[in-house]
Amino acid sequence: MSKFRKKCNRYYKFGAPTMAKKVGVYPYFMHINSEQNPVVEMDGKPTIMLGSNNYLGMTSHPRVKEKAIETINEFGVGTTGSRLLNGTMELHVELEQRLANFLGMEDCVVFSTGLLANFGSISALLSEEDEWVISDQYNHASIIDGIRLGRFNQENKYIFKHNDMDDLEKGLRSVPKGKGMIITDGVFSMEGDIAPLGHLVDLAEDYDAFVYIDDAHGVGVLGSHGRGTSDYFGVTDKIDLIMGTFSKSFASVGGYIAASKEVCNWIRHKSRPFIFTASPPPSTCATVLAILDIIEKDDSYQRNLLDMALKMKTGLSDAGFEVTDSHTAIIPLIIGSEKKMLKFFHELYKHEPKGVFTNPVRFPATPKGRELLRTSYMASMNADLIDEALEIITKVGKKIKVI
Repeated sequence: MSKFRKKCNRYYKFGAPTMAKKVGVYPYFMHINSEQNPVVEMDGKPTIMLGSNNYLGMTSHPRVKEKAIETINEFGVGTTGSRLLNGTMELHVELEQRLANFLGMEDCVVFSTGLLANFGSISALLSEEDEWVISDQYNHASIIDGIRLGRFNQENKYIFKHNDMDDLEKGLRSVPKGKGMIITDGVFSMEGDIAPLGHLVDLAEDYDAFVYIDDAHGVGVLGSHGRGTSDYFGVTDKIDLIMGTFSKSFASVGGYIAASKEVCNWIRHKSRPFIFTASPPPSTCATVLAILDIIEKDDSYQRNLLDMALKMKTGLSDAGFEVTDSHTAIIPLIIGSEKKMLKFFHELYKHEPKGVFTNPVRFPATPKGRELLRTSYMASMNADLIDEALEIITKVGKKIKVI
């Protein structure tokens, strides 16, 4: 038997997932048997969904679904080719123009997933030996791996302490002026905190650094009509590249980067994950375009989303839970123990007659000793549902002595 089979067999028998299943604490790959709405069906019962990134509640919006169906009927279900060759449809071009305009950038490149957008853009930009990257320690895994794929000297990187602008400046001082790229999430996906972009872009200007913002969790949530973290701080004109995804506020799957025409042209012709991947299906483009049509005119979805998240954050804090000072759609419950966090997750999920689904987060997605339950909210929720979820979370929290 090959070494590869042996290691897979050993992991299958004795790995952490198998051990977790044996003791009944495995928390992943739960089945959902309904639309991704505020209440879903899981294990044959209604479950309040506090684990979705469907921030604007658009996965089941009638106009969005209607537009996706119309587009499938007109353009079919897929492209069967890369953007470089036979995979560019007029919908891709229209979507790139709309996103660029929405975000206040010159141009845009659409990828098949958000992960590929980071892989492809970061690795394409970090292509020469003397270039440097300065990256926040809490950045998403796709940023970390995108850096690893870069064809630059891998020793030329500085990981600065999370949202610590003094440490960022320390890193910038060690980099040749004009050769550094600062990369940060706009909204950090596990704890919901926001990068201090105002201070960050001032430092970038002082040291002539390129600024790359992953705003997967910011677009749709922050800024005017959901234009994101850069708009929220009023610094879009000082950002070199905004990356985002369609799998959160845009209710589909895919990703994009928005930047100058020159930067987008480089990525279109240098990014291997862009060139060698089939383009997003027509229905994805139509879904995002339909959502843009809605949110450009109506910011009530965004406002209700933030109202519901704030209501829950206040309620959790008043009940005695440790939460962060998040002003986004993400509210983490800090538990600090993997064992207790997993128990809390399962007790919420199994609660009768209605469960609550959250996201259990452990190392390496969060530092050891800061294990948490990540909760997130939708514009389609209402105050009654938030009160109901809070009541269940508080009841279970007291039962297992989290509070």
